[in-house]
Amino acid sequence: MINQKIKEAITNYSDELTALRRKLHSEPELSFEEVKTTAFVCAYLDELGIPYRKTEPTGVIAEIKGAAGGKTVALRGDMDALSVEQLNTHVPYASKIEGKMHACGHDAHTSMLLIAAKALSDVKDELPGNVRLLFQPAEEIAQGAKAMVDQGAMDGVDNVFGIHIWSQMPTHKVSCTPGPSFAAADIFKVHFTGKGGHGAMPQDCIDAALVASSFVINVQTVVSRTIDPQQAAVLTVGKMEVGTRFNIIAENALIEGTVRTFNQDVRDQIETSISQYAKSVADMFGATAEVEYIRGTEPVINDEESANLVQQVATEAFGPDVVYDEKPTMGAEDFSFFLDKAPGSFALVGSGNPEKDTEWSHHHGNFDIDEDALVTGAELYAQYAWSYLNK
Repeated sequence: MINQKIKEAITNYSDELTALRRKLHSEPELSFEEVKTTAFVCAYLDELGIPYRKTEPTGVIAEIKGAAGGKTVALRGDMDALSVEQLNTHVPYASKIEGKMHACGHDAHTSMLLIAAKALSDVKDELPGNVRLLFQPAEEIAQGAKAMVDQGAMDGVDNVFGIHIWSQMPTHKVSCTPGPSFAAADIFKVHFTGKGGHGAMPQDCIDAALVASSFVINVQTVVSRTIDPQQAAVLTVGKMEVGTRFNIIAENALIEGTVRTFNQDVRDQIETSISQYAKSVADMFGATAEVEYIRGTEPVINDEESANLVQQVATEAFGPDVVYDEKPTMGAEDFSFFLDKAPGSFALVGSGNPEKDTEWSHHHGNFDIDEDALVTGAELYAQYAWSYLNK
């Protein structure tokens, strides 16, 4: 099932692959600001003779058409960076833009997909179908995938495959298990209104700081006491704004947090419970509560057939020891919007190497990847497409 021409091509392109990644890493752009990155991708596709169209405001949809038509498989690579200051500035490819950095590996995803496209283009006359290339913007704000879907990215697609570089896994390892992979990610906002007044006269006031503090402490029991302990769920309060001055009792408090789940019933229960807890706490103190619950990304659930194909491809391409069983993460991925339109899977490719200091967590200023993992990712993209179309 593995195409030896693809394997040899990607090995030959390995130096170019590293150079592409380093260029992209040094010139990071934030979500929906990937103008130069989009132009760079388009210029590269022009050199390969691969037709494409831009999406708005950024992003690229390209397609390699096989000689015989047939099925269409989509490969997705995201492009955006983060508002993170790079700390490991000693590397020669460090970010040139203050306060912006590819701290999650999307530079690797884009470069791997470009080289996979080059290798697939080399064998396009042998392809029994079509390969759609999705260079996606704005994954970090969970809006880019939906924007591309709305602009036709998944029209006519039979299967979709994505990769994420993963610093928590050893370099070259590949994980893609059937079932949950990334969690649904929601946002909740709670606004408490009390009655302000002088800090020396609490009897005349309703202290919103006290209301909010009570909520923050007690809302954790939504998970610990209302959710089946065998179901995964995380509730985090990440932001709390209350009060205006040291001697004024606060009239208003704003709390913001996130909820991560895999199961829709659990998700519904937590949404309902947050609202109940907020209103009950407010009533206890004589305050009022307004709750906003925003559903973000859906969970990424790997299709069993597709995930098994990824494992088969990885084993045949790299050997049986490469397959790794990474547990699901409560992190989120807007790849779920593509999976809403077609079956598919999302794989992790390890890039953690203590000898190269690449085990830092994603979104950290010291984040980096072991560039030896780039070839693994690029070949996995291309060989998955080849194998799926030849099933």
